[in-house]
Amino acid sequence: MIGEARSLFDRVDAKKNVVTWTAMVSGYIRMNQISEAEKLFNEMPHKNLVSWNTMIKGYLQRYAKNLRLEEALELFERMPERDIPSWNAMITGFIQNGNLKKADKLFNEMPDKNVISWTTMITGYIQDGQSEEALRIFSRMQAANGVKPNQGTFVSVLAACSNLAGLSEGHQIHQVICKTVHQNGAFVISALINMYSKCGELSTARKMFDDGFAGQRDLISWNGMIAAYAHHGCGGEAISLFKEMQNLGIKPNDVTYVAACSHAGLVDEGLKYFDELIKDKSIQVRQDHYSCLVGLCGRAGRVKEAFDFIQQLPFEPSGSVWGAFLAGCYVHGNTNMGKLAAKRLLELEPENAGTYMLLSNIYASSGKWREAARLRLKMKDKGLKKQPGCSWIDVGNKVHVFVVGDKSHSEANLIYSLIHDLHVKMKKVGYVSDNDFTMEEGFLVT
Repeated sequence: MIGEARSLFDRVDAKKNVVTWTAMVSGYIRMNQISEAEKLFNEMPHKNLVSWNTMIKGYLQRYAKNLRLEEALELFERMPERDIPSWNAMITGFIQNGNLKKADKLFNEMPDKNVISWTTMITGYIQDGQSEEALRIFSRMQAANGVKPNQGTFVSVLAACSNLAGLSEGHQIHQVICKTVHQNGAFVISALINMYSKCGELSTARKMFDDGFAGQRDLISWNGMIAAYAHHGCGGEAISLFKEMQNLGIKPNDVTYVAACSHAGLVDEGLKYFDELIKDKSIQVRQDHYSCLVGLCGRAGRVKEAFDFIQQLPFEPSGSVWGAFLAGCYVHGNTNMGKLAAKRLLELEPENAGTYMLLSNIYASSGKWREAARLRLKMKDKGLKKQPGCSWIDVGNKVHVFVVGDKSHSEANLIYSLIHDLHVKMKKVGYVSDNDFTMEEGFLVT
């Protein structure tokens, strides 16, 4: 087809204009023939903004090798004039290439920005794990004159709130949404359900689910609500909603099965639905489905059953499968199985510090201090460090952040004193923490 288009293009020599040339360049780009597009672009007698932007986007399309970012940047710098799409294309390219710093520099240099510019940067920071910065960008956007968020902006910024469990920020954004035409959008409502559920507001999430769609619930919203219940350990509610969805004639997909069974803790129900999934030939069974089932059995103490299931897999188990099994071994103190799982996992992911830590904790909880210490030394020799645990709480509109072993908080002495008193009281009533024998960065947390 592209050959026929080129023949026709070559025959209409006298009638060619900038539109014709640009259309031919665009055709090559759509067929992923970037070199041919580049050659034709360089032959163009006249170029306009659309021509330049078309070639830049061609260099930056996802399936171009390494995004051809250098060629795109060189072309961008040669442009006699630039419009907002020119800047947006380059910013997107840098984000896709993992260079958020350069994207941010270009973003700040833009003479004018539109909603796509702002949303692209917000999404880029979220993808980079910098959700707080994403919220700051959104605040700057609100202060900018004439730029209003669109559906994509709200979905992204609500994802940032979800990542931070920022309920107060989520509330504020919800209030902004209620004043726009996007308040009834399916994607926005699904994002709100996800945000409220991640922030622990399950009742509000369910109200959004029941009221927000006015009978137009799609599969995404069902999956989101089922996952919310499962994530918070409300297995009965998750399964009940799953059945309700099926009774209404809505066909579950691969994500639904993961959502229904991954955290619910109902092993028999999970096995039943996994069997349904296997029999449904229209759904491709993925590695994370197997991981869910292994994790489900492992957390319920059915470690041997989980191991037998792994042995029967029709393919080589992935790191996620062995990781789920190792977590189950840790919860139930199964040292022998845990050692085997860790060995297989380290063969697949030799630099995974979490695996060393989990196996070390399994040894420590069973009193095998030498083995635990040996693993810690091995981690040190390899230069591996566990990411320290971090939590935060919002009190009086102020966020208090706590990191393992950090005593920099202004009221650290009082906080640690209260925690110690609570721990003593818990032991008196017979509670034994899962972390009583956990090794953290060279010392025991007891």
